[in-house]
Amino acid sequence: MSNLTLFLVQWGLTSLSLWVASYLFSGLRFADSGSLLIAALVLGFANAIIKPLLILLTLPLTVVTMGLFLLVVNALVLMMVSAVVSGFTISSFLTAFFASIFISLFSLFVSGLVF
Repeated sequence: MSNLTLFLVQWGLTSLSLWVASYLFSGLRFADSGSLLIAALVLGFANAIIKPLLILLTLPLTVVTMGLFLLVVNALVLMMVSAVVSGFTISSFLTAFFASIFISLFSLFVSGLVF
């Protein structure tokens, strides 16, 4: 597969996982399908650029908590995306926390089926 095809497939999988999460978590909402697609795109870029920086900055805390703080980092990245994308809202940190866990696991599962 070409790089563009891999990017589009990954974007689609992220969009699918966000869409499913919005049905499972009442505090996660999208105004329309456009905001869903933009949120998936921004989440992909945030996971590629911002998340590694946050992991590096919080490395001592992550080591002390034996990696569990990475769950908090995932939730913070998701909340940052909701702050940037209009039409995408998350009601609370706990919603972001559990939704980010679900999104990660769902994306991993579906990626395993696709690739």
